[in-house]
Amino acid sequence: MEPNPVLKACNLSRKFKKFEALAPLNLAIAPGEIVVLQGHNGSGKTTLLNCLSYLIPPTTGTVEVCGFDMVEHEQEARRRLVYVPDVPRFYLELTAWEHLRFIAAANNALEGFETRAESLLRDFRLWQVRDQFPHRFSRGMRLKLGLLLGLIRPSSILLLDEPTSALDQEASQLLGEKLLERKQAGQATLLSSHDPALADRLADRTLLMVEGKLQGQ
Repeated sequence: MEPNPVLKACNLSRKFKKFEALAPLNLAIAPGEIVVLQGHNGSGKTTLLNCLSYLIPPTTGTVEVCGFDMVEHEQEARRRLVYVPDVPRFYLELTAWEHLRFIAAANNALEGFETRAESLLRDFRLWQVRDQFPHRFSRGMRLKLGLLLGLIRPSSILLLDEPTSALDQEASQLLGEKLLERKQAGQATLLSSHDPALADRLADRTLLMVEGKLQGQ
């Protein structure tokens, strides 16, 4: 018997007025699965991730996270899903360390926080700037911090939009290792990427977006 999916979308679509940015699709991701979403710029990858996370409500369809509907049981669903966009947003009033602590506290993940946070910050070479404000960071540093906010808290499914677009080779390699650790723990990942080497290294399955249509469902 196949395990129940951690993420399930049925008849999901998105229109902007008359433009169909995302054609109706079905998608299921199993525990521990790493799925890589590929496609040209403008093909609909970000729209799909936005709709799956309900950052943008879909025009039609439903999304379930570990069996919890994103509309009817939003709180339970969001506790299990993390979305890191390609341009993370931060609070102007919080330092990098305070961001990590805030997210951990909001998700009941303060046990062992200081050890985990220090390890992540050192690994991704942000330890020396932990008390600085993210708006002073370079784009690559902001992307790293956004990824760490996704990794500091528990989740069943992690959605990443072009997570290596502004990372150096060392950070990209390290991110891949963290995602494989999640896989071993039964935690799933759906990420978009233009990097074929990343897909070859990580993907259990590769999906292709073409003009708003998902191929290989």
